[in-house]
Amino acid sequence: MRLDKFLKNSRIIKRRTVAKEACEQGRVEVNGRIAKPGAELEEGDIIKITFGTSELEVKVDKLLETVKKEDAESMYSVL
Repeated sequence: MRLDKFLKNSRIIKRRTVAKEACEQGRVEVNGRIAKPGAELEEGDIIKITFGTSELEVKVDKLLETVKKEDAESMYSVL
């Protein structure tokens, strides 16, 4: 699954265009490397996102194409 799509589906970032912009600005890392929006994710990958002065680090638990709002948090765990 694409990184920008995962961020949107898991509701870490609200819109896919915002997720894409964050990746293009170098604010998203996957497994310690700056990632492009089209980077393919696998279960177990570590994503680090910088929001201004704060950082969020999550581990990918599931890759789901269609997700209900209630199930979105099951796609990742915060580290």
